[in-house]
Amino acid sequence: MKILKKPYYGIYFGDKFYKKLKYFKKKISIKIILVDSLTKKYCLHYFLYKTYLLKKKKIIKISSGEKKKNIETCKIIWKKLIKMNADRNSLFLNLGGGVITDMGAFACSVFKRGINFINIPTTLLSMIDASIGGKTGINFFSLKNEIGLFNFPKKIIIDNNFLKTLSFNEMKSGLSEIIKYGLISDINLWNFLKKSIFFKKKIKYDNNIIYQSIKIKNNIIDKDPIEKGLRKILNFGHTIGHAIESYFIFNLKKLISHGHSIAIGMICESWISYKMKMIKKKEFKEIYNVLSRIYSKIEIYNKDIEKIIYFIKHDKKNENKKIKFSLIKKLGYCLYNIEVDYELIKKSIQNSKIINLI
Repeated sequence: MKILKKPYYGIYFGDKFYKKLKYFKKKISIKIILVDSLTKKYCLHYFLYKTYLLKKKKIIKISSGEKKKNIETCKIIWKKLIKMNADRNSLFLNLGGGVITDMGAFACSVFKRGINFINIPTTLLSMIDASIGGKTGINFFSLKNEIGLFNFPKKIIIDNNFLKTLSFNEMKSGLSEIIKYGLISDINLWNFLKKSIFFKKKIKYDNNIIYQSIKIKNNIIDKDPIEKGLRKILNFGHTIGHAIESYFIFNLKKLISHGHSIAIGMICESWISYKMKMIKKKEFKEIYNVLSRIYSKIEIYNKDIEKIIYFIKHDKKNENKKIKFSLIKKLGYCLYNIEVDYELIKKSIQNSKIINLI
């Protein structure tokens, strides 16, 4: 079985690597597992069985969903940690998707100035993206991941058996990030996904494609751990995508998956790349044709585009009040810190073809 090892953390694949948790036994004062209502129902018992943690553990359960990734939920976690007499020798285990790994890592990173944590991602999206890279964060004033810090987990355990618990839409949500990796860094991965999607071949989400995705992200992070430069290319599709996701959740009170919003963001930002003469029209069409076969159109009120722009203006990549994007230079290659004019951003949303303006 393949193992990824980098200076910042260890990523382990396969059942036998659950045993790595045993190495912490002598130092641990208390083991705490963070779950939400879904992972408690579908994943917790399996995890406890595999890790021999059926005894002597504490469970913290929170409500599921992006709207719960906020300071109020963190307060609940911190209060429960205090009641459990958690200390700096405690071990915090984040069992869940991106919300759990983002918020759980943040909550324990600042509790008593930091306790050790391990990420056990249970969704495709969290396995290949959210749990990897040391980003922690919560939403604040409707702004996605506005509060957070970099703190790498002690270990990450990837077990694709958890994927059996996911719906088709959840798998599609993770697929968008794999597509992103191909577009920004690996033309061979992009071509493989493109052919599979066009010819309706079933993509096998085994350790190989998960490993390949993690390897792409890990190689980028290894060169730029705290996003001073190169790591920004991982945000392709996310400037507009995060804005659309926040607009739906906090303004329209409607659920849209992270992956769906990022797919729309990639179409819009590919259109910007085309209009800025970074890619050819046929390359934009290729990207659009692949993504539009998987992700359905959404409806946005034309009058509310300004509200989406508001979220974009608060994107973390912006500098000196200038909106900065990571954009495709060619398929498989991405540039970062590209300043984009406000009107061009607006037109990208209006001309994306995957957004119906009403």
